[in-house]
Amino acid sequence: MPLGAKLLRNPYAILGLKPDADAAAIKAAYRRLAKTYHPDAQSSDKHAKAGDTQKRFQEVTAAYNLLKDQAARTRYDAEAAASDEMGRWSRPQAKGGFEETPFHCQAGHSTSTQAEPSADIFSELFGGIRDAGKRVFRAKGDDTTHHVSVSFLEAACGTKKRIGLNDTRVIDVKIPAGVVEGQQIRLRGQGGEGFGGAPAGDALITVSVEPHEVLTRDGINIFLELPISFSEAVLGGKVEVATISGPVVLNIPVGSNSGTRLRLKGKGIRLPDSARAGDQYVTLTVVLPDRQDESLRDFAASWGPGLAHNPRKKDQN
Repeated sequence: MPLGAKLLRNPYAILGLKPDADAAAIKAAYRRLAKTYHPDAQSSDKHAKAGDTQKRFQEVTAAYNLLKDQAARTRYDAEAAASDEMGRWSRPQAKGGFEETPFHCQAGHSTSTQAEPSADIFSELFGGIRDAGKRVFRAKGDDTTHHVSVSFLEAACGTKKRIGLNDTRVIDVKIPAGVVEGQQIRLRGQGGEGFGGAPAGDALITVSVEPHEVLTRDGINIFLELPISFSEAVLGGKVEVATISGPVVLNIPVGSNSGTRLRLKGKGIRLPDSARAGDQYVTLTVVLPDRQDESLRDFAASWGPGLAHNPRKKDQN
C-alpha cells in the first residue's frame, strides 16, 4: 500500500499547520509532535489505548515526510486544489469504500507501509543511544526566541541588558560592541529543557538598535554632519561635537566650507578582540542666520573678492 494511502487527512492539519507553512515551521511542528508521540517517550499509558501512540507517531511522520519533500508537496497541493475537499487523500465511492489517491514516490525509492522519519530529523530528535540494548528517548530542547532593544551608543560601545526568558528566569545578556540592527545573539543551553538527558535548547536574542539624534554609522566608522556659522567658517574656531565616547572639542580650520570633512582618528567603534578602532568623520555645513541684519548685507555688498567669486565655475583661485 502506498505511504500516502495511509493518510486519510490533510497532512497540514495533522501537523497543525497552514498550507503556506515554510520548511522551518514544518520541521518545528514535527519535532514537537514526535517528542510527544514517539513510543520511546512513553513511560505510562498517557495516551490511553495501546497502539494509539504508535499510530499517531506514524501519521505525523508520514505527513512530515510528505511536506518536507518539495516535489511531493507540490503534487499534493495541486491534487488537493483540484478536488472539492482539500483535506482528503481519498473520496467515497458508490460502493461505499474509498478510492486511493495516487501517490508517486521518486524514482529509485520504494514504498513502505511504515512511516519512518528522515535520518536527519530522527538523529536530531532521538540521539540513537542505547541503554542495555534498549534505545533511550533523547531530544534536545527547543530553541526560544527573544528581542532586546538597545540605544545607538549601547550598540556601538557594548553593554549588558537584563531580559526575561519564557520560563520566568531573568538573565543578564552581554551585548558586544558593534552589534547591528537585527543581529542575533545565541545563548547556548538557555532555551527549552531537553529530554532524556539531552542538552537544553538555545535562547536566540534578536537585537534592535534605536537611532541616534545626530550620529550615524557605517561599519566601524561614525559620521556626523556639523552645522557651523559663517564666522566660524571664515575665521575658524573650536566647536564641541558628540562622539560615542562623549563630547570632544573639534578645531574648525580657517576658511572651511560646506562639505569639508574632518577626521577624528580612533573615535569610531572598536569591535571585540580588535586592536584597531574605527574613525569618526565630521562633515561641515555653513549655515547663515535665519534673520540677517543690515551689517551682514552691507558686508556682502562691499566685499569685492566675494562678489567676484563664482562657486559654480571650476579652477578659481
